Formats: sequence, C-alpha cells, structure tokens
Amino acid sequence: MASLPTLPLPGLTARGTVRSAPGTRDFALLFGLESAVRGTLLSAVPLLMLRLWETGTAVSAIYLGVGILSLTAGFLTPALAARIGRRRVTLGAAGAYLLGMVLLVAGHPMTAVAALLVNACATAALWVCLSAYVLDGVPREALGRAESQRLLYSAAAWTLGPVTGVMLLDWWQPAPFLLAGAFAALLVAAFLRLDPGEGRGRAQPAGFAPDYLRRFLRQPRLVAGWTFATIRSAGWWIYIVYLPLFCREAGLDERLGGAAVSLSSLLLFATPLLLRLMRRLTVRGAVRGAFGLCAALFLGAFVLSPWPWATLLCLVLASGALVMLDVCGSLPFLMAVRPGERTEMAAVYASFRDVSGIVTPAIGGLVLLALPVAATFAAAGLAMAGAWALAATVHPRLGERRSAPA
Repeated sequence: MASLPTLPLPGLTARGTVRSAPGTRDFALLFGLESAVRGTLLSAVPLLMLRLWETGTAVSAIYLGVGILSLTAGFLTPALAARIGRRRVTLGAAGAYLLGMVLLVAGHPMTAVAALLVNACATAALWVCLSAYVLDGVPREALGRAESQRLLYSAAAWTLGPVTGVMLLDWWQPAPFLLAGAFAALLVAAFLRLDPGEGRGRAQPAGFAPDYLRRFLRQPRLVAGWTFATIRSAGWWIYIVYLPLFCREAGLDERLGGAAVSLSSLLLFATPLLLRLMRRLTVRGAVRGAFGLCAALFLGAFVLSPWPWATLLCLVLASGALVMLDVCGSLPFLMAVRPGERTEMAAVYASFRDVSGIVTPAIGGLVLLALPVAATFAAAGLAMAGAWALAATVHPRLGERRSAPA
C-alpha cells in the first residue's frame, strides 16, 4: 500500500538535507512491533504468574493493582513529555520493555510482579506518545487509513503471538520473554531510524491530569469517542475471557474458545476491505452499524445459550463487528482532538484499555455471583446498544475531506 501524504515535520539529516516526514506505514510499523511484544506475552505471562503465585485470587489482585497504576502512568505521561520531551519518553517506554523481559526471565514471584508493572506502564506511555505522533503526522482525513494499516501490521502478532508464547513457555520458560525482548529491541531501533522528533505539540508545559481531564469532560464529542473505545474494548474482554468459560460450562471443548479468538484475529487481515466499507457508509454509519450488530449478536448469544453452538456462532460473528469497530471506532475521538491538546488527549484516549480492563472484570464478577456465564453476554449487548444510541450524535460528515481554502 502506498503511504498517504503527511504533514511536514521539519528536520535535517546529518548531510544537511531535509528529513522526510514519517508516513502512515512508518507509524503502523511501530505499532506492529509494539503489538508483537504484547502479543507474545498475552497468554504466557498469566500462565507464568499462575505458576509462580499458585492461586487465581492472588493473580487477579495483582492484575487489578497493576491496572490502576498503569492508568495513573498514562495520565502522567503528558506532563513528563512536556518536561523531558516526547521523544525521550517514547524511547524510555520502549526500553522499559527490555527491563521487563529481564525481570520475567529471572522467574521469581516478586520480579514477575515488577515486570508486569513495568510492562503495563511502558504500554500506557508508549501508546500516549505514538498516538500523539500519529495526530501530528497524519492529516485528519487520512486517520482512517492510518488505523487500518495499524491493525493490518498488528494482525500477525495477535494471531500467532499468544499461541507461540505458550508453546515457548512450555518448551523453555525464558524463551517467550527473550523473543519479546528481541521485538522490543527492534522497536527501539525502528523508532531511532524513523526519528519523528518532538512532534508538533505545545511548547509550554502540560497541565496536571485533573486540568486536562476537566477540559476533556467539557467536550462532548471527545467523551462520546472515548466511550465508544471503552465499550469496544469491553466487548473484546467479554469475548476473550468469558467465551472459553462459557464453553467449559456448556460442556464444549475448552479449546474452542481459543480457536474462536484466533479466528477473530485473522479478520484483522481484512481491515483494508473494512476501510473501504467504512468509506461507503461514512464514519457515523459504520460506527452505528457495527455497534448495532454487536448489540444484536451479544444479546442473541445470551438468548440462545441453551444451544451452545448457536451462542458460539453468534459471538464469532460479533467479533467481526468488533474488528470493524477497531477500524472506525477510534475516529470520532481522534478527529475531534484540538491541535494544542494532542498529547494530553492521547493520554485520555489511551486510558480506555486500562479502564475497560478494570471495569469489565468487576462487572463480570458481580454478574457471575447470581447468574450463569452467558449473562455476561447480555451485559455486553446492553452496553453495545447504549453505544449504538450514542453514535447517533456523531456528525454525519465526519471523516470527509474538507475543501482547501483558496
């Protein structure tokens, strides 16, 4: 795919020539390498934690605490970037992955907890900085293409990474962490080669998190866009975590849940086609249609739960709509960010992952106190229906190319 033109980021090479501005494929490569790190660790780290700590209760408590701390780290990233520079923060976050791998290779319960925290904070900071670079370097009308390429470059990592990490863990415990460390080193090298500089953000120091959170809450379009991202992420949580539990409860082979997740990951390779469909439907039409389809299928999965295979089919089809939301669901937020608030609002946007990772298991746990696993699908369907209604507020011409001034 050819890169779309990007906004110029001024700079000179060592020979004095003008440095070319990073394009959508450059940013997609960085996100792809970051996904390779996390994809390799996705299933291997929870298994290692369970082996080291032995009880699921302890592991759940550790993940909850790490999620809260990583959320805090994401909100503090804009102030840190304003103080020492976005480039240094990005390199520091990518380098922190290497430290996390060293701690995981050590194989001690406490070093594993430290590694989990280091990696979570690195992910939060890296996503804030990379998202801000994308907002700086990609024109507003090309953000859809940037999101599509990001998902396409990450598809192999999410399809092959989890199963590869588990196989390597069973073969030799340090192996998946050494592989993830190699991907982290490639990420550092790729960023240094790309060298996007400090971006086009504000020169003055960023405010504390409460300051820009108040500004975020005063902008309904940003609040709606963040809500879309959080509910979409919660849908993936339900699909990845609770579908295998449903299969076990319904008497199906537990491996069906993992196979369904791998099948859904393959759909990421179809993101260029989904991007074309989004352009035909408009951003609002694609977001609203995908949320509506998710709501119907998740609720259908609950209603059809006495027939497990029908529930499984509904959820696999719903994952296709979730992939569509991966393509278009972030655009209502990204296209509404003001130029002077890119780093701060990137921090707000990146928080959807941690918030959904905290809220979804909490609500799911409450549901399971009184109802079967299938009830979590109904909860997800109701949340998707709320997002479908909220999507009616998205501007109908969002994403269309604006006419240039004379």
